[in-house]
Amino acid sequence: MKDIFDLLGRILLSFIFFFEAYDYFAFEQLNRQAMTIYGLTWNQDFFLYGAILLLVLGGLMMLLGYRMRLGAVLLLIYWVPLTFVVHDFWTEAPGTEAYRLQSLFFMKNLAIMGGLMLAATHVSGRYRLRRLFATTRV
Repeated sequence: MKDIFDLLGRILLSFIFFFEAYDYFAFEQLNRQAMTIYGLTWNQDFFLYGAILLLVLGGLMMLLGYRMRLGAVLLLIYWVPLTFVVHDFWTEAPGTEAYRLQSLFFMKNLAIMGGLMLAATHVSGRYRLRRLFATTRV
């Protein structure tokens, strides 16, 4: 049962990163406008495509259970700065809708960071890519 929950947890955790990478790619111009709003005007191509690369690579490593610790670190390299730059609820007036919404997004991202930190210290269970190759006879 532990191995099934491990696999389901990796699937669910990795899908948010795949969706984020898809969103960055599908809505590239809107994301560039958002980057400009947040003051990131220097070398937007590098940051946008670098973020997509980190999200896809880290999400795949998490999903497949192959070098999951490295994948979690790659995702944290992206997720931590994003959380503190984009969801800065402390700059909003307390009690406003923007304050409530940004604080909820900030806390959600903190929970995802916690899941990534757990994944970085955890070895994936029975259902992982390396074990599949080790037990398959060719």
